Amino acid sequence: MNPTPAADNAPLATESRGQKPRSWVKDGLRLVVFLGIGFFFIYWFLLKLEPTQKEAIWQAFRGADYAWVAALVVCSLLSHLVRALRWQLLFRPIGYRPRLNSTFGSVVVAYMANLAFPRAGEVMRCATLRTSEGIPVEKSLGTVVTERLIDAIAFGLIVAFGLVAMFGQAKDWLYDTLSQKYDNLPNMATLVLLAVGGLGVAFAAYKLLWKRMMHLKLVRRADELVRSMAGGVKSIFHLGRRQTALFLAYSALIYLLYILGGWLIFHAFDETGWLGLRAAFVVYLFGSVGMTFSQGGIGVYPVLVQLALDIYGISMETGTACGWLLWAAQQALVLVVGAGYLLYFSLTKRKRKTQ
Repeated sequence: MNPTPAADNAPLATESRGQKPRSWVKDGLRLVVFLGIGFFFIYWFLLKLEPTQKEAIWQAFRGADYAWVAALVVCSLLSHLVRALRWQLLFRPIGYRPRLNSTFGSVVVAYMANLAFPRAGEVMRCATLRTSEGIPVEKSLGTVVTERLIDAIAFGLIVAFGLVAMFGQAKDWLYDTLSQKYDNLPNMATLVLLAVGGLGVAFAAYKLLWKRMMHLKLVRRADELVRSMAGGVKSIFHLGRRQTALFLAYSALIYLLYILGGWLIFHAFDETGWLGLRAAFVVYLFGSVGMTFSQGGIGVYPVLVQLALDIYGISMETGTACGWLLWAAQQALVLVVGAGYLLYFSLTKRKRKTQ
């Protein structure tokens, strides 16, 4: 269960009015590349397995408690619902109050579309909301950009927190892995201090040199991007005290549900049932990286989940089955519910035309 990383803001506006053929070719090539990466990882992984290991993985699937998988599906559904509730708040300052049914359906359709083409989901999200609520695409587009920006920042903070404060066995595993590759590696505390010091130096250099480099076109564009991002973040504090607090609470709940989903899937297997929320947090970090490497995380996501579980001594067979169930349950939900809402929005549009 992972957030959708923020993407470039500018292309969304043009895509909502109809993409140029060249843009569709670019998206098609990107789809082929990302799907290719995913299928390569599947092939590479299966190639390494012995027949006995394949049989053990299959037995792990057969022995799983699918009541916990059903609980994971419900948890994933709740995360989409909370995202839809949070999205509703961003429409209030611009004078719209879309129904929860419409925002929820648009969110799920967006996830489904993103399985096919990168960024297509955000276009579908705005288009379906226009169909169901009559909200102009250019209006909903601004809310989507703001939401994706908040998600990108939140995800970055979570990753930073995970790297700095990774718990117990995960921290030991990370340090041991680095030690094997680099001789005389400083202890973890020193590494953290060096990282914080590096960030401090980078910030000081930014404050001292940024204005002096504003004559450079690349620097000016970067400055405009940073300012627009800062404006997007500040906009959530213009919702009003209660709505801002609710927005932040919804955001925290979304990520808690993502982590909770990993904890639920642990209980589907006897070997992982003892793992807690700390391990689920580590699995979430690893899995989120996998979502960025291939379209929808296919192939890569389960491999990285298995790698995360290996930190805790979980067998490769169970870890692989766990990773695939965690990924497949979420994607199956998106495909089924998304297809249903796509049909609903299509019928709604047809009904409006006949009135």
